[in-house]
Amino acid sequence: MLTILQKILKNQTNIDFIGKRKPAVFFSTVVNLAILIGIATWGFNLGVDFAGGTVVEVKFNKAISAADVRKRAEAGGLPDVSVQSIGAASENAFLLRLGGVTQLTEERAVKAQEALQALGPVKSISPDLSNGIINLRFQQALPAEQIEKAVEGSGTGVEEVRSLGPAQAGGFDYQIVASGMADRIRASLMQGVQDGQPDFEMRRTEYVGPQVGKQLRNRGVMALLYSMVAILIYVAFRFDFKFGPGALLAMLHDVVMVAGFYLISRAEFGLTAIAALLTIVGYSVNDTIVIYDRIREDMAKFRGKPFPEVINIAINDTLGRTILTSGVTALSLIGLLVFGVGEIRDFAWAMLVGIIVGTYSTVYIASPLTIWLDERAAAREARNKGGGPMNQQANAPG
Repeated sequence: MLTILQKILKNQTNIDFIGKRKPAVFFSTVVNLAILIGIATWGFNLGVDFAGGTVVEVKFNKAISAADVRKRAEAGGLPDVSVQSIGAASENAFLLRLGGVTQLTEERAVKAQEALQALGPVKSISPDLSNGIINLRFQQALPAEQIEKAVEGSGTGVEEVRSLGPAQAGGFDYQIVASGMADRIRASLMQGVQDGQPDFEMRRTEYVGPQVGKQLRNRGVMALLYSMVAILIYVAFRFDFKFGPGALLAMLHDVVMVAGFYLISRAEFGLTAIAALLTIVGYSVNDTIVIYDRIREDMAKFRGKPFPEVINIAINDTLGRTILTSGVTALSLIGLLVFGVGEIRDFAWAMLVGIIVGTYSTVYIASPLTIWLDERAAAREARNKGGGPMNQQANAPG
């Protein structure tokens, strides 16, 4: 094993990588198609960044499982909450995700209106579901505490009741701000507490509205596409045409494979996932360009050799550099895998998958396509040369 490693590092190997390109391309094609079908069928587990909603990080001061946390949340009236354990089991830390940002849903808004109308004559009620606000105008002035109690009795938590004073058209204006979903999560978890003292700490709360989530998702995908187009333009200017498509296809292959990790693991797909994909795109093209540079040098050095053989020599010459670069990058991810939690650990796993497939795609995706394009160009040139004399003979005067 040590002897083989020494040969690799000294660039003394002669492995026939290109000879195995056809089964490798077939395998990659099948896997990529399966991933794309899976994405179209099941989709990603969108994080709060893209799907919108509320995420709360909770740490308990006693040993508890994710199933027990879910039972407490369901007993408190949250049947649709998602519970995910983060960190080591001894930390007793969890992420609770719930759709929506505010407690004021369409159904709850109807119940709140009925409760408010029972307080006295109402001139107008206008719920704003996207911002979790109810604007209303009573015919007479009422205490804010009475309004808050009526709305909370209808099932919607109230963060604040703002008294806006008399209206010019008559009556008294009020604005009711509904509580966020984090308060609902806290209230549901408190249902299982015996002595009234919480046995948990809410460490972090994130709110993302559905429209903002949609914008973030679209912009993240566009950033990924723009980066790939920019890299393709660079490769097209740096090398000739037959090299560019191979680099692009290798990038697409790596992006799909890393997306497959998020599809299979059901890790949250959010802005951190986009960051991982962008990093993998850069890493993939970097490794591809290094080998392309060596191929171009060897094409001048080994004139007359078949193009696949030249590529094989170039891959063997850069094998030591590829292993060292990929290995060191992978080692740097071990700390994140061991000590990271939540999205950081998912990012590290995605990067590790990307490093492996990025190294693989340079050899078995980019290089085979370059060979195929070179063979097509050679065949076209041979046809043109062969067709010239025949055409001249056919058109010669009798």
